[in-house]
Amino acid sequence: MRVKHDWFTLSNLVSLSRVLAPIPMALIGPPSDHPEGLFTALVIWIIVSDYLDGYFARIFDQRTELGKILDPLADKICAAFLFVYAVWIDRIPDWFLAVVIGRDLFILLGSVVILRSKHKVAMSVMSGKITINALALYWLVVMYYPGHQLLENIFLSASIVMMVYSTAEYAWRYYRIRQGAEFN
Repeated sequence: MRVKHDWFTLSNLVSLSRVLAPIPMALIGPPSDHPEGLFTALVIWIIVSDYLDGYFARIFDQRTELGKILDPLADKICAAFLFVYAVWIDRIPDWFLAVVIGRDLFILLGSVVILRSKHKVAMSVMSGKITINALALYWLVVMYYPGHQLLENIFLSASIVMMVYSTAEYAWRYYRIRQGAEFN
């Protein structure tokens, strides 16, 4: 797969919009029991744009080094913001937020080590994308369907399983890259 060094591509602009989405969301606050319409629209944009940036990158051949940074960074910024918001209004446990942020910091640290040693950004792994989707489903359930304990437990469990699996996959991948494995 060919990765370009372009900056201004449609896929990168979509990712950048996701990086910036928490700013108006924070301005809408303070949090209430149910997110308001504009907040919900921004949540929908975050979800849709996560698919659009990759779609545009593939169909317009716009895979870029910047995009390999922006897309996962946007995921992490939005997830951190949304989970802090959910903790703030007491919808998810504090420990879960700590696990989400700890995992993301581990992945970020590994990416920085690879970038510094190999001068190249490693693309996200598919299990990481699946993890973001599991986290999003859990967040949507606790925010929009509070009190549905069975659904909350299912998506909480799925999120934990995917976080453990994807963290192990990232660790293994980082180890292999450090040992000289090719990557894009």
